[in-house]
Amino acid sequence: MQETRQNKIARLLQKELSVIFQEQTRSLHGVMVSVTRVKISPDLSICTAYLSIFPSDKGDEMLQNIRRNEKQIRYELGTRVRYQLRIIPELRFFIDDSLDYIERIDELLKK
Repeated sequence: MQETRQNKIARLLQKELSVIFQEQTRSLHGVMVSVTRVKISPDLSICTAYLSIFPSDKGDEMLQNIRRNEKQIRYELGTRVRYQLRIIPELRFFIDDSLDYIERIDELLKK
C-alpha cells in the first residue's frame, strides 16, 4: 500500500516539476531540462529528482543554477500541489546521465 502511494506522489511531483522547468527554461534558448525520474522517501519528506539536460555540456552549470534556486522551485511546487499534499518534500536534484551512457555504448558497438 505504501509503495502505491509513493508512486502516485512521485508521478505527481515529476509532472509538476517538468512543467516548472519547462516554464523557467523557455527564456533560455537552446537549453532543455526534463525530469526523467522521481523517487520519494517512504515518509514523503525527501524528493529525489533526476534531470536530463540538453545539451549535456551545460549540465553542470544548469544543475548548480537549479540547486541555487531550490527554495524558489520548492515554493512554486508547493503552490501547485498544495491541495494534494500536506507537506511539500525537500528537493534534491541529480543529473541523469543514462542517455549519455547509452550513446557511448552505441558508439563502441559501431566500432
